[in-house]
Amino acid sequence: MADPSTAPPPAKPYKSTLLPLLLSNSVLTFGTYTLKSGRISPYFFTSSLLHNAAQVSAVSSAYATILSQPPFSSPGTGAPTFDVLFGPAYKGIPLCAGVMAELAHTGGEKMAGVSYSFNRKEVKDHGEGGGIVGCPLKGRRVVIIDDVITSGKAMREAVNIIKSEGGQVVGVVLLLDRQEKVSDTEAKSAVGVARADLGVPVQAVVELADLIEVFEKGGMKGVGPEEVRKLKEYRDKYGSIE
Repeated sequence: MADPSTAPPPAKPYKSTLLPLLLSNSVLTFGTYTLKSGRISPYFFTSSLLHNAAQVSAVSSAYATILSQPPFSSPGTGAPTFDVLFGPAYKGIPLCAGVMAELAHTGGEKMAGVSYSFNRKEVKDHGEGGGIVGCPLKGRRVVIIDDVITSGKAMREAVNIIKSEGGQVVGVVLLLDRQEKVSDTEAKSAVGVARADLGVPVQAVVELADLIEVFEKGGMKGVGPEEVRKLKEYRDKYGSIE
């Protein structure tokens, strides 16, 4: 896996089609929202509303696009540089399964051997037992699939689970990177902190910069110059320095 600090930004040909879908299904909304951090945000994102076939297909396809490019796939052969997609319970579970199926559909034989795995919130002490469902992680290269990173606590828990099972975390792909600094004393974003702490590539399907770029072009129902202005103001106030 390439050095995360030198990995080129991924191509995102899906942006202009995925974002309208997220908007029309209220996965992405505009308004006035108070975040856990206490910040007042002009937009809000909730992956809990990704539940119908069209949404899951579009989102899975976008993740698969990221995973089919370096550093997650070899530049020469296109073969994956990972063995397993791990979805932290609970939101990561449908995401990793959907993305794996999409990779099999679009990646052909190269991606046919990719597996998925997820953790149980409570370890099972009967039947097959254990805390992992799906592919055993021992000796395998693992990419974590999740929606967002906020405080980083859930990500650290996922990494610890994978390591305890003998797996090696080689990357993380998220649905959204808000690209905002963690705090007044930490200029990096939560994604930037995770990238530095883990020493592996951490990329996102969409970032705040993508929202501004696409919406600034206009022609999207429910998003006009005022929404774009507020996004830019929020970025100017809380934007991260990576």
